[in-house]
Amino acid sequence: MCCGTKRLTEIQCPTTCGYLSAAREHPAAVVRRQQERDVATLLPTIRHLTERQYQLFFLFQTLVARHVPEGFARLVDDDVADAAGTFAATLETAGRGVIYDHPPNSVLAQRLVGEMKVMLAQVKEQGTTVYDREVAIVLRAIELGAREIRKATDVPRAESRGNTAYLELMGRLLQVNRAAEAAAAPAAASSLILP
Repeated sequence: MCCGTKRLTEIQCPTTCGYLSAAREHPAAVVRRQQERDVATLLPTIRHLTERQYQLFFLFQTLVARHVPEGFARLVDDDVADAAGTFAATLETAGRGVIYDHPPNSVLAQRLVGEMKVMLAQVKEQGTTVYDREVAIVLRAIELGAREIRKATDVPRAESRGNTAYLELMGRLLQVNRAAEAAAAPAAASSLILP
């Protein structure tokens, strides 16, 4: 539905719509409580990150949120944890002077790792200084978040393979960030990450 309360058709509201701006600034109480619960759930897994690492965290999370598996496959929390963990292990091993590419357990995780590597290379090509140990810390936070939030949903182990609690939580949080970015877009020039 539109930001107007009596419309029966859905329309694309312009960014200058007063109702849309008010809805973004003052979300409904249910939405606000959900946002607070989501932040409280995620915070223990990312509390140790620095500002640069927060930026990397949300950059990788945006990549995960935009990842579209091929065919009828569906990305689940276990795939995200596996991809983040194996890519972090690869970077940690390289930091010790051994070049070894740790393989993920699933094909979906393998494709996600490939996209993560490409994105990291693009960030570095743009002249941003990103250290592999920082990326490994961020990826370990993503892995921990995906595993811990899955456990917190009390899904039996047999059914946990299809669990997407972490992906849903991050989707809600990134939606909030997208709304804030859309409101701030005219005022600021776009940049990928980190000065």
